[in-house]
Amino acid sequence: MKGVQYLVDEDGERTAVVIDLRKHGELWEDFYDRAVAEARKNEPRESLDSVKKRIAGQGGMTVEAK
Repeated sequence: MKGVQYLVDEDGERTAVVIDLRKHGELWEDFYDRAVAEARKNEPRESLDSVKKRIAGQGGMTVEAK
């Protein structure tokens, strides 16, 4: 694939990848989003209603109920 290069160790095993962000910026964004989601998977959850109330209470926005 053009714009993608692999770095290999002394045994020829792929250890890293270099991505041309001009060609594959969206690919990097997807990878980064996935890595962030994986890192946060054990964080406590908050309901959408709770978030809406918190934001509205801070004067940040008006929230319409559905």
